[in-house]
Amino acid sequence: MGYALLFAGQGSQHAGMLSWLETESPELQALATMFGANWREQLADSQAATRNAFAQPVLTAFALAAWRQLQDALPPPQAIAGYSVGELAAFSVAGVFDAATAQTLAIERAAFMDACARHTVPTGMAGVTGLSAEALATVCQRHDLEIAIDGGATAVVGGPRAALPAFCREAEGLDARCTLLRVELASHTRWMAGASQALAQRLESLDPRRPATVLFANATGRRVLTVNDARRALAAQISQCVRWTECLQGIAERRLGCVLEIGAGAALSRQWNERYPHIPARSADEFRSVAAIAAWVRKHATAR
Repeated sequence: MGYALLFAGQGSQHAGMLSWLETESPELQALATMFGANWREQLADSQAATRNAFAQPVLTAFALAAWRQLQDALPPPQAIAGYSVGELAAFSVAGVFDAATAQTLAIERAAFMDACARHTVPTGMAGVTGLSAEALATVCQRHDLEIAIDGGATAVVGGPRAALPAFCREAEGLDARCTLLRVELASHTRWMAGASQALAQRLESLDPRRPATVLFANATGRRVLTVNDARRALAAQISQCVRWTECLQGIAERRLGCVLEIGAGAALSRQWNERYPHIPARSADEFRSVAAIAAWVRKHATAR
């Protein structure tokens, strides 16, 4: 039956995440070089932990270090997807480029996004639960916002920061729940078009490979089949809606035994379990050892 990997994005990072990681892994050693020996403690500072220039390299390094430890204890995954910046680790694990390249791209991606944000109106994002797709699109249009993440019942919208409070008031008047997110820019919307263009140019200088594993892309919700698919998808998702619902549906159709989330927290695995309760999902952040993770995956991935 096999299993799938989901690589988490920003939002749930915390100082104790993936506490079982070996600190001598090259990915984590690189973090010490970039951010100092106390880089993990910096995750306890909410202001520092949410900065793109810190969070994106840290989360990518954590994901890659986790997979480095897990891959010898697990069979190869049957499908992979990454959520937002989690795509860098996902593409690396799928064989599109190596771990060192993924880490470099995480640093550059964050820099491109921050530079783009400095040249646009102040933007932000809000989480929305409880609106139909049609109603959400209508309210977004009225306030000049865009759907940044299509998560089904839970979505994220982004755009000019000044428009978000009025959007939330109207959405809540339709019985939705809204939360203004602690982010400084509107990822996955047209306000990040400059960052997409910069990353696209950077990716042209690389020599990626076709995925060796079934890999789903945020920008399309479909499989990445070619090198050009990979380049286009990674660049486009910075300024286009993350089609997460379609990514999950594509994975669910592969009739897997379980799903393992790699990253901080368990938001993706909880979302999966709500949609596909017949295929269990858990986050690596819930376990205390590689052995425990491997035992759980093997139990469900080989079940008949």
